[in-house]
Parts: sequence; structure tokens; C-alpha cells
Amino acid sequence: MKKISICVILMVACTLSSCVDIVERYNFKANGTCDVIYDFDMSKAVAVLHNLLSDSVAATPQFAMAKDTVMNLYSALPDSTQNKMSEEEVKLAQGSNLAINMNLKRNLMNVSIRHEANSPSELEYYLQRMSKLANYEQEGSKRGTLNMFNAQQLIAGQDCYAYQVTNTKFIRLIDKAKFNKFLKKTQSTFAMAKAMLIETPYKVVLNFARPVKKIDNKKAVLSADRKQVTLKTNMDELIKNPNLMNIEIDF
Repeated sequence: MKKISICVILMVACTLSSCVDIVERYNFKANGTCDVIYDFDMSKAVAVLHNLLSDSVAATPQFAMAKDTVMNLYSALPDSTQNKMSEEEVKLAQGSNLAINMNLKRNLMNVSIRHEANSPSELEYYLQRMSKLANYEQEGSKRGTLNMFNAQQLIAGQDCYAYQVTNTKFIRLIDKAKFNKFLKKTQSTFAMAKAMLIETPYKVVLNFARPVKKIDNKKAVLSADRKQVTLKTNMDELIKNPNLMNIEIDF
């Protein structure tokens, strides 16, 4: 029972976005390409749960797990997911990397998904399609990796946004109907995180190769050289006002 309990606890901590510090990072380059990175730091949640565990459970082999690796996202997906993917979605996943850095005893757990888009249109396609890919049913994993690091749960929330990306503009608008549906599915998780005093910060960082001309979001902070836009919020704020994540940038 102890082994089952530790696995369940860790899966809850690692697969639910409300227990995660989330950072989206976009690095736009002069040649039109863009690196987009979803970074999920679950270390705080693990530290909280660590304090709740008995010494006997913390001494199990499951809690001694440690991993530091980078793999192709497609190769990490289970066969059941791969079989549902279109040719375009396969290429998208093959062009993305999944990085895992975990040491439970040290309260370290970080997962990131990275993709390099070769053009604005490819970036827009990636942002719109990754959420669909994440929502495919994932039962098991070829290598056991996604049983704990479930990409489906980590980026499913991105389905709430609509994007428009060109050579001179980046627009993201939240779909309130989808966001409310997402909240209904995860409301118990948010309540649990709040009860455990786990904060839910959410940050978007956009780096540009040339100065930004215009920003349509009052919460967004522009750097002194006008090449970086940072938007910080948290789930409590988003629940009250989903429009906080709407942003339009001319550059």
C-alpha cells in the first residue's frame, strides 16, 4: 500500500497544473524563427508533499527516483497516442523535445517542452495544435515516462487560447467558454492547492529581435530596450478575470 500511495501522491503533484510554476517563453529571432518553451517547475509542490510523508514512505525506492534527460517528444508518447496522430501532428511532435530533471529527495522536479518554429505560420500552427495533441487519450507509456510526467495534463490548458502570429504581430486571446470548462474540470485541484498554501504563478516572457512598437495589455512589462515583454499573473487572478492573459504586440 505504501508503494501505491507514494505513486498516487507524486502523480497528483506532477500532472496537475495548479501545483506548478508555469513559464511560457518565446524567443523571436531576426530570421523569422522562434523558440517556444513551456517550463513547468513542480519543486514547490513536491516539497510540500515531502513534509506530509512518513519516514517509511519517504524511504521507499519510488521516492529515491532521479532523472535528468532530454528526449524527442514523439518517442515519449505511447502507441495509443501515436496511432491517433495525423502526419502533420507527427512532424510537430518529432520537432519538439521533452526535458525532465527530477530528484525527489532534493525536492526537484522540472519538466519542459521545447519547439523551434521556422516561421510565424509554423509557430501559430504549433500553438494551436499542441493543445489538441495534449488532449489525446494517453494510457500508459512506451518507456513509463509519461505515467508521471503527463504532457496531456501539463499543456491541456493551452486549448483555452486562440493565436495569430505574423512577422510583425503576436496576438493571444482567451476563449472564455473553454476556460470555464477547464475550470470546472480542475476546480477541485485548485481548491486543494490553495488549501495547501501552494501558489499558482503563471508567467509569459516574449523576447524579440527588434524593439516592440505597441502592447495592448496593461499588466505587461516592457524592458528598457523594448525587446522583452513580461506578463505575470496567477490562477486566482485569472479565475476572476480571464482577460488578463489577452495580449496583442506589434514589433
